Amino acid sequence: MMSGNARSTGEAFCNGIVRRMVSLPRTLLGGFSRVINNPRRNQHIPSSLPMPYPPEPVPIQDEWAFLASFEGQFGTLHPFFYACRFVEALRIAEEEHKFVFMYLHSTDHPFATSFCRETLCSEVVVQFLDANFVCWGGLANGGEGLFMANTLRPPSFPFCAVVAPAPGDNLAVLKQIEGPVSPAELLEILQKTMEEQGLAFGSARAKEEEKRRANQRLREEQDAAYFAALQIDQENERLKNSHSQQRVHKQVDSQKHKQNPTKNQASKVKEATTSRETQATNISSKGNGAQVTKILIRFPNGERREQSFVSSDKVQVIYRYIDSLGLPGIGNYRLISSFPRKVYGVDQMGMTLKDAGLHPQASLFLEVL
Repeated sequence: MMSGNARSTGEAFCNGIVRRMVSLPRTLLGGFSRVINNPRRNQHIPSSLPMPYPPEPVPIQDEWAFLASFEGQFGTLHPFFYACRFVEALRIAEEEHKFVFMYLHSTDHPFATSFCRETLCSEVVVQFLDANFVCWGGLANGGEGLFMANTLRPPSFPFCAVVAPAPGDNLAVLKQIEGPVSPAELLEILQKTMEEQGLAFGSARAKEEEKRRANQRLREEQDAAYFAALQIDQENERLKNSHSQQRVHKQVDSQKHKQNPTKNQASKVKEATTSRETQATNISSKGNGAQVTKILIRFPNGERREQSFVSSDKVQVIYRYIDSLGLPGIGNYRLISSFPRKVYGVDQMGMTLKDAGLHPQASLFLEVL
């Protein structure tokens, strides 16, 4: 059954499940392509598709407008909203095999404040959304939030939607949540939507998940082989340098022996002692058996960085690594994990990565304060 607005909405059937389809505004697609400069993502837009919005791209600072406004009013305990363009959030969700949880905030609606404080920022909802969705929010009266509000035309606020990328330039609206709901009601709706839509997306997602696990195993094997080869190269280089130094010392000692045989014998004794101490140190360092810990860091703008550390490193080393990147807009921040939600802040700086539960690998969100 087709909607009256044939340009932007329609119905699609997938394994018996009805999904509403909408076409993304042309400005969102064009602006996204210009920002990331990725030709592979420059999708073809049919010339017959009307363009109801101005062609100018949304300013970059608008990506942070919702997050700044939300935290200024409700604090920092909230779902991890990616401060990026909406199409970039769709791409992240596609890569992570998740749905997008979209929230459009209307500051003028009387129920918006209570919904945000009591439901959206409740700890159980925050943990559930961070673990199962890629969250994106927008202001309904400006920026890309206004574009999405004009596209989805929510009948009332507060307005949430579970969406997923669809073929072409379409967006699959899997579930709309309109009006105030309690935390328990929201979780029930989201859980049911995941279970029902999982039937539709299950086969493809299972294949993608298996492919992801295979790629991860391959990367782990490659990393292990790389570190083993690196240790061998370092040991060979050390032995090579040691032999070169010994040859130089022998040549010097041979010349000195002609002038002072007694002094030459003392040098040989000292050299043998030093060699034994060096070997003992090397054996001791090899016995430590340093274990590699992989940390995936997710930034609010959608960027992700993976870095390897040693399990005995302190949590503080992750902060030093992030600071060394010099990323714009990252000032005062903290690191959190999801489900169960755990903060790695000042009190955890002195803990080792292994004691902090981050070994052998972990995924952390960077939350700007």
